[in-house]
Amino acid sequence: MEQLVENIVQRMLAAGFIEVEVSARHVHLTRQLMDLLFGKDTQLHPERYLSQPGQFLAKERVTLYGPKGILKHVAVLGPLRTYDQVELAKSDCAVMGLREIPLRESGCLEKSGSIVIEGSAGKIQLDGGVIIAHRHIHAPKYIAQKLGLKDGERVSVKMITGRPVVFGDVIVRVGEQSGWRMHIDFDEANASAASGFTLGQILLS
Repeated sequence: MEQLVENIVQRMLAAGFIEVEVSARHVHLTRQLMDLLFGKDTQLHPERYLSQPGQFLAKERVTLYGPKGILKHVAVLGPLRTYDQVELAKSDCAVMGLREIPLRESGCLEKSGSIVIEGSAGKIQLDGGVIIAHRHIHAPKYIAQKLGLKDGERVSVKMITGRPVVFGDVIVRVGEQSGWRMHIDFDEANASAASGFTLGQILLS
């Protein structure tokens, strides 16, 4: 039975099938910003571990303030990073009155948006770091090699849902420790009727 399951998994991989996860609005914090928002030397407390090795949803939450609206109980992801980043969907930006927030890969923060963030111990203006995250695939090196995918490559993925749209311009990010997942935001999930366990298929040439 185990061999049968393994054979099915390998055939699905070879055909380019990948689990699609919906990435809700969230923030990544540096040590410095963590101290300002939650108190000096405080730590993030894992609530649930994520599909990417070592990453987790923290119990801590923040409030985001825009010119026209507020988002409460926004997730913080750990561990702490070397840069502060706020990832929103386009619809979040509309609710908050945030204009001209760029569509970017994670970590590409030049000329990114600004926002006010509040934690349990403080409230600060973050001058830069707000982006709409570009849809992307996390690919372990061995799977990328098997499928002929290269780091930074752009591919198209057909969503296997009741609304089977094809997402183009999906960025491939290859890493030794990556979990095999595609990440989209809530706007993209709504557009493709993605809910719960969802598969996509990379349209391999």
